[in-house]
Amino acid sequence: MLLRSLSGAWFTEERSKRHRSRSGSSLVHATIRHRKTKNRDVPLNVLFNGEREETSHSSNTSPEAERRLKDSKDDESEVLVESSDGRIKKSFKPKPAPRTKSPTAQVLNQRHNSTSSKESERRSNGHAEEPEDDFDGHNGESDSLSSSLTEPEPESSLKTSSSTGSLQSGYTLSGSMMSLFSSGDFGVVEVRGRIQFSLVYDTQKEELHVKVYRCEDIASARKNRSDPYVKAYLLPDKSSHSKKKTSVKKKTLNPIYDQTLRYKVRIGELRSRTLNLSVWHAEPLGRNVFLGEVEVSLGLWDWTCSQPLWQDLQPRVHVSPDSISSRGIIVLSIKFIPDGYEGGGLPLTGELHIWLREAQGLLSNKGGPIDSFVRSYILPDASRQSGQKTRMAKRSISPTYNHTMVYDGFHTSDLREACAELTVWQREGLKTHILGGIRLSCGTGQSYGEAVSWMDSTEEEVTVWTSMIENPNHWIDTSLPIRTNLAHRSD
Repeated sequence: MLLRSLSGAWFTEERSKRHRSRSGSSLVHATIRHRKTKNRDVPLNVLFNGEREETSHSSNTSPEAERRLKDSKDDESEVLVESSDGRIKKSFKPKPAPRTKSPTAQVLNQRHNSTSSKESERRSNGHAEEPEDDFDGHNGESDSLSSSLTEPEPESSLKTSSSTGSLQSGYTLSGSMMSLFSSGDFGVVEVRGRIQFSLVYDTQKEELHVKVYRCEDIASARKNRSDPYVKAYLLPDKSSHSKKKTSVKKKTLNPIYDQTLRYKVRIGELRSRTLNLSVWHAEPLGRNVFLGEVEVSLGLWDWTCSQPLWQDLQPRVHVSPDSISSRGIIVLSIKFIPDGYEGGGLPLTGELHIWLREAQGLLSNKGGPIDSFVRSYILPDASRQSGQKTRMAKRSISPTYNHTMVYDGFHTSDLREACAELTVWQREGLKTHILGGIRLSCGTGQSYGEAVSWMDSTEEEVTVWTSMIENPNHWIDTSLPIRTNLAHRSD
């Protein structure tokens, strides 16, 4: 016995007994099952223990019982399960029966087919602004992080400043703002009917609630019927974060929705936003048909009214980008410190401080978040020494700059001959182009007795500049429209 143990003969005998009762096919199945667990970190002693238990079980089982056991295991998939005591145990899961689809698989197949049809629709639809989402499980109660600003908003109530009027005059276009970001034929059917909705701002959650109630007497898209739904954008954000949709109502010209679309947006940004509500007919295998839209300038909205209102649906009228007079709002503070005003002969010369806080509702040609920065000059000095700029604020419609620009060497008399030019720029790849800007000056059209084109400040810009001159060492807070009609100046 000792010689058998020392020579290793016992190992040869045990190894010969290991697969004595197995056929070739069962060995192949066992090998395949073990291959499934090759990526699992399993201790070797656990695997050997499992094989010994399986060997002893096979040796005590009749051939008929073993065949039934093998057939049952062929219908199962083997997995390793870790028990509470840290040991790895084998477990079997039944394989799904062939030729039978579970409800989940059918739903996934339907969604795949729906997605494929939508892809073909986007290729054939010349007037679709963006890919249409799947409507399965969509109830309209969706949230969006459309605001990328994290600083708290100091305003506690919804107000419209005097400068907002000019901004909204730029945003209140002769056509549809949405047409700036879309192209195609929107006149497939004649627009008619109206839509009922309400707007409420939740100051606690900083959310805009757009409740869509119903539509009445809308146009029929297919043989005296339509399958309408309502889509919303909080422009100028044309990204997927801004897009919200209601459910589709089948075969009706008077759909009832009673659904609320929610936007996460700061209260201070509302004045620079425009709500677009458009009605569409959902065509599963073809083009979605435009049935009309309404646009609401939130800076002019009466927020004391929370009752449902009716508005007539309008056709989408194309607007030329050159007709836009404003590209958003710039928020800043400005002050002038005369020389020696702080005592002790300081500052040595007069200092002009420009605190650029943020921009709101930047309107780019493509819509959506952009990379932007602000550049400043104190004219008539347009040299490189006079130029300053903020950091690049990335991927935001309402970027925060929080940058202070300081210019010295001023006398109070110089301020009436100078102009602070602030321009907002967008970066796309390696290129930059101007969106618009403001010019703070007395607006006289002259500088040191010479006629200049850059003394073209608006009434609001003149008011800010003169208030700064008349109130030395005091911050003058303002929000001004980023206008696009700055007169060209020669460098």
